[in-house]
Amino acid sequence: QVQLVESGGGLVEAGGSLRLSCAASGRTFSSYSMGWFRQAPGKERVFVAGISRSGRTTLYQDSVKGRFTISRDNAKNTVFLQMNSLKPEDTAVYYCASSTDMLVTRTAQNYNYWGQGTQVTVSS
Repeated sequence: QVQLVESGGGLVEAGGSLRLSCAASGRTFSSYSMGWFRQAPGKERVFVAGISRSGRTTLYQDSVKGRFTISRDNAKNTVFLQMNSLKPEDTAVYYCASSTDMLVTRTAQNYNYWGQGTQVTVSS
């Protein structure tokens, strides 16, 4: 079993930056592809970014391309989401998740374990 703990959320003005971290328990972190999802109030949870086991392959939701960067440090069992040029529409609870799929996936159902989420609020 994998336990995931997100941190780094907060309140930021539009145009600002935040860096989210997700620390994973266990010795098999490098066996999981990782993803970040977000859920705004009254909306469904949606894919934001994903990264392969090695870190060589990444995927992004179109609305965050060029602004967000996902990365991972397998030695520290941690995945990151660097968020720049933040917009009010980025306001949501952000979740990290792990998947045993061979390929990076955008589909929430393919992720096996989830963190508790961290709130990101972007003011206009």
